[in-house]
Amino acid sequence: VQLVESGGGEVQPGGSLRLSCVASGFAFSSVEMYWVRQPPGKGLEWVSGITQRSVGFYADSVKGRFTISRDNAKNTLYLQMQSLKSEDTALYYCSTNASGATRGQGTQVTVSS
Repeated sequence: VQLVESGGGEVQPGGSLRLSCVASGFAFSSVEMYWVRQPPGKGLEWVSGITQRSVGFYADSVKGRFTISRDNAKNTLYLQMQSLKSEDTALYYCSTNASGATRGQGTQVTVSS
């Protein structure tokens, strides 16, 4: 299993970012996929998940602001983040499980004025 995240950066509060995760080494289209994050000094927290049929589900903290999607033809998972807040600052990982046990190297998102 290989997961490679990208798209992070530094934005001001209220800004937007789109994260991507390219997957390989497994049947991407056959599994649910997840985004998890690790804020500075804290543990991993689940952010969002998506079923094989592209039904998304979200943590309450990001509902209405983040949108998860996937392109099975490209083995790619996405996370569109809007109305970003300082508390969204974290290292973001894509994962094959909600706990984040199998994840990539992560991409840093910093929301700061």
